[in-house]
Amino acid sequence: GVFGVLKQDHGFRRFLCRGKNNIRTEFLLLGLAYNIKKLFAKISENRLGISLFELKSA
Repeated sequence: GVFGVLKQDHGFRRFLCRGKNNIRTEFLLLGLAYNIKKLFAKISENRLGISLFELKSA
């Protein structure tokens, strides 16, 4: 699951700040980074049907 990936792969063990709003913000940033990483992997593997750069034809 996502929490296991955050803990194992990203080394996330505890929040770096205090307060509910700050923890919420930090968690949202973690989620955003996780989703961007997944999207980048899909684009790199050409699984979305789009590419980062236009392919030149020979």
